[in-house]
Amino acid sequence: MFYWVVKAILGPVLAVLWQPRAEGVENVPRRGPAIMVSNHLSFSDHFFGPLPLPRKITFLAKAEYFTGTGVKGLLSRAFFTGVGQIPIDRSGGKASEAALRTGLRVLKRGDLLGIYPEGTRSPDGKLYRGRTGVARLALEAKAPVVPMAMINLEKIMPPGRTVPKLGVRPKVKFGKPLDFSRYHGMEKDPRVLRAVTDEIMYALMELSGQEYVDRYAQSVKAELEAEAKEAKREQHASDKDRRRTERERRKAERRTRREEKRAARRDRRGGGDADAADPTAAQE
Repeated sequence: MFYWVVKAILGPVLAVLWQPRAEGVENVPRRGPAIMVSNHLSFSDHFFGPLPLPRKITFLAKAEYFTGTGVKGLLSRAFFTGVGQIPIDRSGGKASEAALRTGLRVLKRGDLLGIYPEGTRSPDGKLYRGRTGVARLALEAKAPVVPMAMINLEKIMPPGRTVPKLGVRPKVKFGKPLDFSRYHGMEKDPRVLRAVTDEIMYALMELSGQEYVDRYAQSVKAELEAEAKEAKREQHASDKDRRRTERERRKAERRTRREEKRAARRDRRGGGDADAADPTAAQE
C-alpha cells in the first residue's frame, strides 16, 4: 500500500519537474513473474525506472540503505522499507546465496523483481560487466528477463550529489523479454551463467547506447578511489612543501633585513668616527 501512496505522490512531482519519457512499456508482462534488469547510473534509478509501469517492482537494494544512522539513515530506511525494497548483503559467499533465495521468493509470488547486474552504480556513466547472479535467478526461476535501460539519470543525480539537478529529461527504455529456456537445468555451469549474463548486458548496451567496459564496476571504483586518495596525499604533500618553502623564504627575507639593518648601523657608526678623525671635516 505504501508503495502506491509514494508513487501517487512522487509520480506527478517527477513528471512536472523532469518530464520523463518511456519507451517499450508494452514489453513488460502484465502479470506473472519477470526479472527487470537495469543499468545503474544514479540513486534516482529507483524512482524513474518503475514510474511508467502499472506494476510494482521489488528491487534487491544494498543493505547500506537500511543501516544508515542519523536523520538521513532513518529516512532512507523508512522509505526503502515502506516501498517494499529488500536489503541484501553484497559481501559475497553465503550472503550472495541468501540474496538469490530472496529474489526467488519474490519471483515465486509472481511479482516483478528488479536487479542491477553491475552490482553498483557506474562511476563514469559507462556500462560494466554483469555479475552472474542475475543468470542464476533467470534459470532457476524460469522467468523472462526484461532489459530496462536508464538514460540521462547520471546527469540528474550522479554519485556524491545530494540535490537533484533540474533541466535534464530522463528516459527509460524497456526491451523485449529475453528467453533463456534453452539453458534450463544448466544453472550450475559457470560458462552458461557467464554467457547468459553477457547476453543480458549486451541487450542493455544496445538499449542504453552506453560504452561497454568488460570489467567489474566495483574494481574500477576502487581504483578511482585509490587514485583520488593518492592525488589528495600528493596535493597535501605539495601544499606542505609550498608552506615550508614560503616559511623558509620569509625567514631568509627577515635575515636579509636584519643584516641590512646591522650593516646600516655599522656604516653610521663608522662614518661618525671617520669625521671626528678628519681635521678638515668640521671646517667644511
